[in-house]
Amino acid sequence: MLNIVLFEPEIPANTGNIMRTCVATHTKLHLIKPLGFSLEDKYVKRCGVNYIDKCDYTLYDNIEEFFEKNKGTYYFLTRYGKKPHSSFDYSDKNENIYFVFGKESTGIPLSILKKHLDKCIRIPMSEDVRALNVSNTVAIVIYEALRQQDYLDLSRVEPHKDKDIIEKEG
Repeated sequence: MLNIVLFEPEIPANTGNIMRTCVATHTKLHLIKPLGFSLEDKYVKRCGVNYIDKCDYTLYDNIEEFFEKNKGTYYFLTRYGKKPHSSFDYSDKNENIYFVFGKESTGIPLSILKKHLDKCIRIPMSEDVRALNVSNTVAIVIYEALRQQDYLDLSRVEPHKDKDIIEKEG
């Protein structure tokens, strides 16, 4: 199972976008408090559109509670990572894989990263940019894992028949 973990997210719009991505990819979302906003925030809802109620997520009081309740392989997205996201094997569909993302302002604390240096990831980019937006990074990483798993049971066609223009005109 694939999982996205947000450590102390601060920006509601990013979390809303990530919730939408999690619904689109059948990915579980784990939110570690404190959150920099309320999940009732209008920005979370606007970015998640009408998908938030379909998002499978769990709230944790702290990182220790998260680690205690979730076992599997952890990957940490950080500007300090030395390996690209595409250098790991995520193909085992039975493995619980957790991609951990830090708060927008400071990332994941070094005290956590030091214990997992072999699983620290950085998405390659130019030297002109320190980091990508967290919601973009989540999408890049989760779709690499899904690609390696042949996209599992995700639809490869538009699910709403009335919106399928090609089929109507063909």
